[in-house]
Amino acid sequence: MAATWVSLVVVLVVAADVNAVENDGYARPCASVHTSSSVVAVGSPVEAVCVIADDCPLLIGHAADVEWRLDDLVLPGSPADDRSHRTHRVVIPSFNHSRATLTCCVLTSPMQIIGGVEIRAGYPPPAPQNLSCQANLSAQESLTCDWEASPQASRLPTKYTLHTHIGDLNRNRTYELPPGVHSYTIPRSDFVLFSEMEIYVRAANQLGEASSAPLTLEPVSAAKFDPPSIARMQAGRFNCLRLRWDLSQHQDWMTDYFILEVRFKTAESSLWNKILVLRAKPKNPVDRCNLLHGTRYVAQIRVRYQQSPWSEWSSSQSAVTMESAPTGHLDTWMRVTGDHMHKQLQMLLFWKPSRRFRANGRNVSYVVSVRKVRSKRGTLCATAGGHCTFQVPRRARKVYIVAENAAGKSSPTQVRIHHPKAYEAIWNISAAALADGSVLVQWTKLPSAGLLDYVVEWRPQLENALSHVRFELAGRNMSSLVIAGSFEPYKPYGISVYPRFKDGIGRPQTVNAYSLQKAPSMVPKLRIQKNWRSDVELTWDEIPLDRRNGIIRSYTLFYWDETKIVHAAIGDLKKRRTVLTGLSAMVVYDAVLMVSTGGGSRNGSMVHFDIKEMDPVFVAMIAVLSAVFFLLPIIVMVVFCLYKDSMLKVRFWPAVPDPANSSIRRWTSESTQDSMSPWDREEPNPIYLSHLSVLDVPIKPKKAEEDHSLWSNSAEDTSDLGESLCGSPFLPGLSSANSDSIPYASVIFPAASPPTQHPHVYLRSESTQPLLESEELHSPKSYQDLAPAGSHGEQCFFGPCAGGEEEEKEAEPAIHWDDFPFLKALAMNDTQGCA
Repeated sequence: MAATWVSLVVVLVVAADVNAVENDGYARPCASVHTSSSVVAVGSPVEAVCVIADDCPLLIGHAADVEWRLDDLVLPGSPADDRSHRTHRVVIPSFNHSRATLTCCVLTSPMQIIGGVEIRAGYPPPAPQNLSCQANLSAQESLTCDWEASPQASRLPTKYTLHTHIGDLNRNRTYELPPGVHSYTIPRSDFVLFSEMEIYVRAANQLGEASSAPLTLEPVSAAKFDPPSIARMQAGRFNCLRLRWDLSQHQDWMTDYFILEVRFKTAESSLWNKILVLRAKPKNPVDRCNLLHGTRYVAQIRVRYQQSPWSEWSSSQSAVTMESAPTGHLDTWMRVTGDHMHKQLQMLLFWKPSRRFRANGRNVSYVVSVRKVRSKRGTLCATAGGHCTFQVPRRARKVYIVAENAAGKSSPTQVRIHHPKAYEAIWNISAAALADGSVLVQWTKLPSAGLLDYVVEWRPQLENALSHVRFELAGRNMSSLVIAGSFEPYKPYGISVYPRFKDGIGRPQTVNAYSLQKAPSMVPKLRIQKNWRSDVELTWDEIPLDRRNGIIRSYTLFYWDETKIVHAAIGDLKKRRTVLTGLSAMVVYDAVLMVSTGGGSRNGSMVHFDIKEMDPVFVAMIAVLSAVFFLLPIIVMVVFCLYKDSMLKVRFWPAVPDPANSSIRRWTSESTQDSMSPWDREEPNPIYLSHLSVLDVPIKPKKAEEDHSLWSNSAEDTSDLGESLCGSPFLPGLSSANSDSIPYASVIFPAASPPTQHPHVYLRSESTQPLLESEELHSPKSYQDLAPAGSHGEQCFFGPCAGGEEEEKEAEPAIHWDDFPFLKALAMNDTQGCA
């Protein structure tokens, strides 16, 4: 590029005016700076010359020292080229700045700038890219072209121009664009719809120019047509749908073949199926076959002409294919809801279409029966829903469900009846919400060999209708399942997992879950339940289920006093209470309850409470009650001991009958009932009966008077008479059982004695044990003579006889042995001795 010399006036930003020389009122610069070019390519060298005027006042009378600066950077310069030191030169080997100012300065005090020039650097413009044009065939026909440009890459101002050439007409057009604009709309008068034309874009700046690749097109082939319309859509034979279409009213003059794309989907689905028709004329029918029977389909179309862009999709049209009988089987889930031990079982059956089930009709109903072949007698229920309840006999093992529509019915689906069994329940069940609104359910697999599968059942806890129940089946080897499609955010759901075996259903495990959680909608109000000394118990109500918005994780109570030091206490999740301890009396506290769920927390309203000092009367009452509480056990023990002492006396010193004024016949347990303690009445103790001992006493040949004296003298010493030689025949074992007891009386029979006219005698024992309370009133101190009338000698019982003095007595009646059966038995065994 040829070098040009450019002189520029530099506006100085320093606080000094440009030094100039006035000539006839005109000010001119003191020096001029010349460069090879003011705009250079990045990285190229730059050469500059500073020429100082001869009449420059700064250099009058002395030589000048010149310094070059590029912005704030000092550049090394070369010596002056002439003897007058008026011309100075500098070379910049590589200029890499986008824009910089080169100044020529005189080293005086202070330094003075006498000239300067601005230099810019950049690149040649890049060629425009991705040139495209699109015709608009609507009411306002035009051709719009746009492209991609990068003016920032050149660092220099770039100018764009659009060029067109129509070969058939040999017509050229050039369109200049404003700076920064990269598209242009060609008017309808400058192009022909069915004639090819060449289009390109040129970019130019101070360092060069570049053109885009030329684009050759036919305007009609570059037109984006308006969305077409589906005039009619109807069902045809062989599961087909036939539709007729047309262009918009501004383009209906086109009669050529178009490329047509049709997309279908069922009314319940969100997935489209597309087909492409390569040659389709407007108003001609298009068929879409191999569709599902009795299913409503939605269709849309779009068109293009040759290589033109696709139009937008048309509005939707729908139609229903011809119906046929349902096909496939149903997924079922049935369980017993009532008492499974009753003769009639109350069943609850759910079903849903399987992946292979096709309803093939719009109005589908379901019939459940106990027979595989449908009959009115065996029908259990008929409904258009997805569940029903019915009763079956306990001996029933299976039921059948059939889907029906207007065209026919499906083959029956067999449903086995599984009775509840006490199998091992699954454990470690958990539910976690996923990002897409679904829920992941996990459990621990059971190792049972008879396990068939798992049934995952869920329902909203705020809805009781069975129509809201959903279920999924999981294989026996599965331990998790993702369930989706029916969960509302912030609503609680109960999810149960049932293990299903060959011969029954195991116990379920249930967990609560939310697909999405947030902070509760409300916080319950705090209540002061108890307030004593330095402690306060605070309680609150349960949040209604429909306002929890998630699983409650914690209750946190924040409280503080006038010091503003905040304390926190964690509340009981189940009891919904907390106790604050260590509080100060006569101090007002503020408290706030915070409820947290898995999705956030919310604070309740503030409450105030204080700790009051205890009333002295109340303190005295507590002290009295405490004393009574500690003294009451002692009083009870004393009363019990006194009562027990009287019972023990009766227990160990019982009242027995008086042997002197009674007969053995009346010495029975019935005669002593009044003197026995209540607990001894069940088993009468033999200690209450008289103890009799039979002794063998050798007889010496003495007179009767000596014998009488012998028996009389022995009355004072009878300690050896208690030894039992032979027990009573009416009380076996008495001697061994009561060998330690002291008898009240001993009856003595002389052993091997000849018959005598003297009656048998008995002596009273020396036992000090008290007899009946009435004994002193009726018992004589010395027993009267009980011998029969006419007997000789005097008998003294239990005491010495008066020395030979006879006392007149009335005749006593004879002893009847029948009145003394015990003594009678001894009399009968008198001659036999002891066994």
